Amino acid sequence: MKNTFEYKKLLQYFLQGLLVLAPVLITFYILFSVVTSIDDLIPIFTVTDKTGAVKVQNYGLGFLIIILIIILIGYFSYFFISNRIIVFLDRLMQRLPGLKHIYSTTRDFFEAFAGDKKKFTHNVLANVDDNDVWRIGFVTKEDMEEFGLKDYVAVYIPMAYSVAGNVYVIPKNRVKEITHISSSQTMKFTVSGGVTSIEEDDK
Repeated sequence: MKNTFEYKKLLQYFLQGLLVLAPVLITFYILFSVVTSIDDLIPIFTVTDKTGAVKVQNYGLGFLIIILIIILIGYFSYFFISNRIIVFLDRLMQRLPGLKHIYSTTRDFFEAFAGDKKKFTHNVLANVDDNDVWRIGFVTKEDMEEFGLKDYVAVYIPMAYSVAGNVYVIPKNRVKEITHISSSQTMKFTVSGGVTSIEEDDK
């Protein structure tokens, strides 16, 4: 009985240690993978292994250079060239056959998350199937009359552990606004599969 008790204690300690280490290690692993992938885009320093293959080994310098370039482009576009070059490139990309659909969709997607025209700010509960099951989502279009539907809205329903999701067009009376938590907390709760805690944002 005593040995069984000790084994259970050891298993409990192991699971507790795993609970502490796993989120940290996974976070750093993903961060390392992202940094390494971006770092390899600029072969500043290279090494040759025993097989003769050339590998990039920048130790993060290439990553920092790319981040700096992106920041500089954002800085100059914000203060100096946003009204000319950015508009010109935007119009050019939207006129290229085949590419305009990919470009416009990608641009709208990023603007919805981080641009001046953020779309995922109206968090709601959506009764998609007209039953007692409610889904957490975001109203992305308040008026669907151009689709021939009066008093309907478009609701984006994100999936857990993914940036993917589905868009549903449902009547306005089957949508309830979420007022007690912010849209960012709503997105965090939804993407985590409902396991994260809901806390009030710092003022």
